[in-house]
Amino acid sequence: MSEKIDLSSFVLSETEEFMNTNQRAYFRAKLNAWKNDILREARETLGHLAEESANHPDLADRASSETDRAIELRARDRQRKLISKIDSALQRIDEGTYGYCEETGEPIGLKRLDARPIATLSIEAQERHERREKVYRDE
Repeated sequence: MSEKIDLSSFVLSETEEFMNTNQRAYFRAKLNAWKNDILREARETLGHLAEESANHPDLADRASSETDRAIELRARDRQRKLISKIDSALQRIDEGTYGYCEETGEPIGLKRLDARPIATLSIEAQERHERREKVYRDE
């Protein structure tokens, strides 16, 4: 199969070789589509913020507008970080390390990757990581 994958009709199969050409193409397409959606939303937000920069005579309206702007900017910052993770996942696809746990080197699993394509840890490694994080946070 070529690098072009129809995300709406492609079905991941656990019986195929893990991270074969089709699976890599599927995840590349999924990651690129996700990134493009985020970038489109960011452009829309910038347009919206530019339109909203009008000076509101009412203090309550101005405060509400500023709160909305701060929330939008925080969301955009989170999405900027997400784009960085997407780019990192795309780089791992190019390097041939995508889909394998950074801690154990074992396959992460197609279901987990389909649900969270930027995952870098297997479910077990992620759970260990979260338990360690909770222990240090509780101290």
